[in-house]
Amino acid sequence: MPELSLAIILSTFGIIFIAELPDKTALASLVLATRYKAHQVIVGAWLAMAVHVIIAVVAGSFLTLLPVQPVRIIAGLGFLTFAFLALKREPEEFEAKAEHELEKEIKSKKPAWVASFLAVFAAEWGDLSQLATAGLVAHNGHPFSVGIGAILGLWAVMAIAALAGSQLNRFLAPKRLNLLSGILFALIGAIMLVSAFSL
Repeated sequence: MPELSLAIILSTFGIIFIAELPDKTALASLVLATRYKAHQVIVGAWLAMAVHVIIAVVAGSFLTLLPVQPVRIIAGLGFLTFAFLALKREPEEFEAKAEHELEKEIKSKKPAWVASFLAVFAAEWGDLSQLATAGLVAHNGHPFSVGIGAILGLWAVMAIAALAGSQLNRFLAPKRLNLLSGILFALIGAIMLVSAFSL
């Protein structure tokens, strides 16, 4: 049985949850929930997120085979890059792209959970939360704890987006969430770099 760390699970959950709230995959689930039943959107989105977390954890685990200091430096620089990208992303642009991509899936007449799976799976490739998950695994070497925290964080966001539907934007200001996730990523990157150079 792999060793689990509650602290890593909870910290990963918080990081990924905040990073994913203003993201295009949350918007994809939100838009899908205006067309389909929420539970079908959630099933498809959760399956897609589970696959992406597995991919990210495996990628991050491979990085742990490399020397510790270079991996921590790269992970720290990666998180600083994620911070920059989070601060730059435009919610309106994401929403327009999400609407365009989802229209294709909706018109294809696939079952709702399949359309949700495909839309979210495509939207999440190379996403900040996926890269952050791999970076966290590489940094702390606890793939199962990071994986559990990441998947719970992503699932929580997908459920909120699907259940709230079009009401979500009234309660959450995407620009503020982008700022919060940018600051969070910057802090994590700085901590990783400090820990790398203090080895």
